[in-house]
Amino acid sequence: MPLDRVRSLLSGPFTPRPHGDWDLDRAGPPPVDALTPASVLMAISDEAAPQLLFTRRTANLKRHPGQVAFPGGRQDAEDADAVAAALREAEEEVALPRSQVQVLGTLDPYRTGTGYLVTPVVGVVPPGLTLRAHPDEVDELFHVPLAHVLDPANHLRQSGQWQGQTRHYWSIRHDRHYIWGATAGMIRNFYRFLLASNSL
Repeated sequence: MPLDRVRSLLSGPFTPRPHGDWDLDRAGPPPVDALTPASVLMAISDEAAPQLLFTRRTANLKRHPGQVAFPGGRQDAEDADAVAAALREAEEEVALPRSQVQVLGTLDPYRTGTGYLVTPVVGVVPPGLTLRAHPDEVDELFHVPLAHVLDPANHLRQSGQWQGQTRHYWSIRHDRHYIWGATAGMIRNFYRFLLASNSL
């Protein structure tokens, strides 16, 4: 999939439509008083076979320990917007200089079961950048071919028990890595966005 096509689509008119962890469940999300704004960076390498950057969170974190995620986190007061938050978090977590990220745009916000409203920011980065994991937050950095994660044949619908209810979620496997939950859900939304635009 040419990155120029993605760039063109994300720069056009866009009406956000929130998605979330409950997309696959009929009951819908439980009511909450407020959602905490957050952002993640979907960093795609600019090369013939683009790669998507992932992190594996450290086991000592309070939320989602050991899980695969995109670089990102909650928006701080000093962040100008969702894009600024994603770039700041990527710089803090994996030492990705914000000057090296060409932001293409944002995808639909994603509501998580832990009370966050996450804005996925799509950006292109040069291939072969030297990155460094923050030891307190990230155990591992790795890349997965963009074609692999956007292939619907690799999108597995699974279920499990959470707070006494059966919940459904997306997952994606690649080699020894298991991508699931909100991260896989945001990838699925990226796929649907491209599919609706006849770009797959």
